Amino acid sequence: MGDTSPATQNNSTSITDLDMDALVQCATYLNLQDLSNMAISCKYLQRAAYSDSIWQSLFRQRWSPIVPSSFPHTSTAREAYLARRSDVLQFKFIDPIVVEFATEAKPPENLYLDKDNIIFSQGSSIHIVNIDNFLDGSDPYVTLSDHTARITSMRLIPFEETCLYSSKMQKNDNLLVTSSFDHSIRLWWKGRCQRCFRGHNGPVSTLSDKLLGDCPSNILASGGLDGTVRLWSLDSSGKRGQQALKATLYGHEKPVVLMSVAGHKTSLLVSISRNSKVMVWDTSTSSAVRSSCCVGKSTVPGAPKAMKCHESLIYVAAGSSVVAIDIRTMRQVFKVNHQEELHSFQMLPEKSLVCTGLAQRAMLWDVRRGGDLQKGEAVAELDGHKGNVNLLYMDPYKIVSGGLEDIEVHVWETGNGRRTCSLISCLQCDSPPGFGCSAMAVDGCRIVTACNDEDHSALYFQDFNNAMIPISSDSSILESKFWGPQSQSDTEEDPDNDST
Repeated sequence: MGDTSPATQNNSTSITDLDMDALVQCATYLNLQDLSNMAISCKYLQRAAYSDSIWQSLFRQRWSPIVPSSFPHTSTAREAYLARRSDVLQFKFIDPIVVEFATEAKPPENLYLDKDNIIFSQGSSIHIVNIDNFLDGSDPYVTLSDHTARITSMRLIPFEETCLYSSKMQKNDNLLVTSSFDHSIRLWWKGRCQRCFRGHNGPVSTLSDKLLGDCPSNILASGGLDGTVRLWSLDSSGKRGQQALKATLYGHEKPVVLMSVAGHKTSLLVSISRNSKVMVWDTSTSSAVRSSCCVGKSTVPGAPKAMKCHESLIYVAAGSSVVAIDIRTMRQVFKVNHQEELHSFQMLPEKSLVCTGLAQRAMLWDVRRGGDLQKGEAVAELDGHKGNVNLLYMDPYKIVSGGLEDIEVHVWETGNGRRTCSLISCLQCDSPPGFGCSAMAVDGCRIVTACNDEDHSALYFQDFNNAMIPISSDSSILESKFWGPQSQSDTEEDPDNDST
């Protein structure tokens, strides 16, 4: 054997020793998240990650034939990409792909956008509309009719987060879970009902927003008009009846209306009943029917409207206020006060922002200010609505608000509450007074809204990913162009489904 000198032993090569051109070429195979991670690792890799050739390639892949040079206010291809991405996600264009779907003359409920599908319920039926099939001229409608009474709740759960995940083909699919007045809970995939759970002594009123336990999870929680919380095993060998029921939790005297899984400990379940009683359950200690595992109780003022958990806090919108409760102590951390009843609630935990829907306006709050927040301490007042703001959506780029009496939905910048645009929620130009948006779902640069009255019901889908004509600051141009639907020829290309 030859001797290995210290000089030879220390003669190692790192990624920063690569030629810059070679490094840039390798980086072209990375996605947006990987590029971001690369850029924060060191200055040398940041130079490669910010290379114009990489961002020009990303731009062409997503928005061809638009070119970065069409953004004169930006100095680099990366800045042009990010500016375009922000504008698309904030709906700042007048020429989205537009499709309107006629539905039964019933109020659409539980509306979701799931990749190329619009999913919603009407009465006891689940309807799935495939957007690509419609654009291709194929029949886009699928109806699932196993429930025999009105559907009360619907959840989409990523398959890979469940114990049912068995194939890479399911990686990007969602498990659909529904509850109904027919006392049942149903699990759907592959276009049909695969499992049915029964055990409630009455209608099932709500489902947990997530599965309980660490991934892959197998416990689903439901609440009923019978005042019970029930835990179900998704991997139970029994497909029907009581075999999937793992525990029944007692403590509520009134119907359970809202449930959410704690953020800091996924075995904790928070439930609220119609009489505003809040209960926290440690589901890891429950193993038998009629067990009691309540580890915390509280009450909130007024009728509950919405609830979300983030880390160790419960955010409850009820009556005229939003209350934050620490699950560990069951003590109130802060309260957002209003002088009138709340109609809707959303929050963006990563930015510490809360949005509340009121009559004719919404309010944006920064909860880092703590204590009891009053109207004068709001970040912004989002006004200009007609009637009550019943619908709210939030993401890091935008807030979308609407209501049952407003034919428009309004879009606002998340950070400052500045309005970016308003969109019609259907093509019913001669709509009667009070005819407005009854449901809404947003996914990145796509939005679907629902409108209905006694005689008509329709879904209105808009995709801004490939839009090219920006909203003009000239209000006369905005009014003359913004509301017009595209011609059929404009809608024949497939929308880009990347909603990152």
